[in-house]
Amino acid sequence: MSGIKPARRWQPAFYPFKRETAGRRLLAKTELCIKGPLFGCRMCGNCLLQETAFICPMECPKGMRNGPCGGITPEKKCYVDETRKCVWYAIYKRALKTGREEILLEVLPPLDWNKVGTETWGEVVGQIRKVGTGKFIGSLFSKDKERKNEVWNSVFKTIRQPDWWQGDSDFHSPPDHEPASELERRLLNGDFVVATEVTPPLSTKTDKLIRDIESVMPFVTAINFTDSSSASPRMSGLACCKTAHDLKAEPVYQIASRDTTRTGFQSNIVGANQFGIRNLLCISGDSAKVGPSPTSNMNFVDVDSVQMLWIARRMRDEGTYLDGRKMKDPPKLFLGAATAPFSSDPELQAIKDHKKVNAGAQFFQTNLIFEADRLDLWLEQLDKRDILNKVYILIGIAPLKSFKVAQYLHNKVPGVSLPENILKRMEKAGESAPEEGVQIALELIDSIRRKQGVNGIHIMSLGWESVIQRIVAEAGLLNHENLRKYETNK
Repeated sequence: MSGIKPARRWQPAFYPFKRETAGRRLLAKTELCIKGPLFGCRMCGNCLLQETAFICPMECPKGMRNGPCGGITPEKKCYVDETRKCVWYAIYKRALKTGREEILLEVLPPLDWNKVGTETWGEVVGQIRKVGTGKFIGSLFSKDKERKNEVWNSVFKTIRQPDWWQGDSDFHSPPDHEPASELERRLLNGDFVVATEVTPPLSTKTDKLIRDIESVMPFVTAINFTDSSSASPRMSGLACCKTAHDLKAEPVYQIASRDTTRTGFQSNIVGANQFGIRNLLCISGDSAKVGPSPTSNMNFVDVDSVQMLWIARRMRDEGTYLDGRKMKDPPKLFLGAATAPFSSDPELQAIKDHKKVNAGAQFFQTNLIFEADRLDLWLEQLDKRDILNKVYILIGIAPLKSFKVAQYLHNKVPGVSLPENILKRMEKAGESAPEEGVQIALELIDSIRRKQGVNGIHIMSLGWESVIQRIVAEAGLLNHENLRKYETNK
C-alpha cells in the first residue's frame, strides 16, 4: 500500500506481449520496484505521471486516461469499487492545489499495446540524449519558466504525444460547413431544442420500436437510442438509428466506449455515415458491474469518450484514420458528449467538460437533473473557461412514473441524485405518482429554459415514450415545423 497513490490496493503489473532483451527486462523490473510502491505502477508502458499530478490514472478500474466518468459517488468514491477513492478526483484536487490544473486539458492518447508491460525510462533517457543531456540538466536549475517548460516538453510531451496522436490542450473549431444534421441546424438557428430517447427492443422484432419512434418524432428534433444502458444488451444503436432514419426521423447514434475498440469505433463512424446518420454521442457507458451476470470485462476501456471525440473530429476535419491513412470522402458529423454537472465539484467537472470541448464536442447532453438551481454553479464555471459559447447544452429531464422509479434512480444510477423534497412528493402521491412526475418534469423545464447557456432539453423517457407529447405540449415547446414535416411525410 503506497503513501502516495490514492487507491486502496496495488494492482498487478502488466506483462509484455513480446520477448524483451535482458537489459530492458532488468530495467523494467527496476522501474517496477521503484514506481510500484510509490505510485501503484502497473507498467502500462505509456506513463502519464507528469501530466496527472504524479497519481497514476491506471488505478481507475475503468482505465480512464482523460478524466473521471460521470459515476462518482457523493463521497467521491468509485462506483465500480466503492472501497476505492475516485483516482481522478484525487488527481484534480492535487492539480488544483499545485496550480497544475491547466495541464489536465491536454488530450492524452490511448494505450499503445505494443508498449504495455515494458519500461519507459529507457525511452526518456533516449529522448533526453536527442534534446541534449546538458541542455536538459541545465533547464532543471533554470529560473526561466518558459525555457524550462520548453525543454521539459521536448522530452516528455514528445513521448506522451506520439505522431499518430498529436494531442494538445487547444480548442479546435470545426471548419466552416453546412450543418451536418437537422439537430445542428436547429441549434445554430438558436432554437430551444427538444430531444428524447427511445429504448431499443430486446429482440429482432421492431414493431414497438417503430411505433415509439413515430409517436415521438413530431414533437422532438432528435431521437437517441441508448447503447446497451446498464450494460444490458439490446438491439444495437446503429440498427435503431437506421430504422429511425428510414422513417425520416433524426437519429443520434450513441456509442459507449465500454463495448468498442479504436478499430471498431472508426469503422462504425464510416458505416453510420453511409446510412445518413450524422449525430454522434460519445459516452463512457455504465460499468459491467451494474449489468447482468455473467459479468463481462471490468478492467478498462480501449478508448475513452474524450479519445473517441478526438478520433472522430480528426476523421471529419482532416480525413485521417488513427493510423494515418487518408480517406477521400470524410464523414459528416455533429459531435456530442455526455456530462454530469453534479457528479463532482463544479470547478473540477468544468475541467473535464473543457477537455471534451477541446477534443471536439459540439453539444452536451447532461445526465438526469432534478435540481435546476444547482446548474448555475456549473454553468458559471464553464463561462469562466470561455467554453459556454463553444458548445450547445441539452439538459437531461425524466418524467418519474412512480416512487419506486425515483428511489431506483437515486440509489442505483451512478451520478444521479434526487433531492429529498422530490422523493417525498413522489412517495406522498401514491397512485397519482405518474401525474406528480409529469408536474415535476414541467416545473424543471420551466426553470431550465430561463438559464443562459442552456440550448434545450433531452427527455429520457425511461420506457414511457407515450408521455413525451404531453410534456412537450404543456411546456410550450411544440415545434410546428416538426409537425408539418411529419404530416407531409405520412
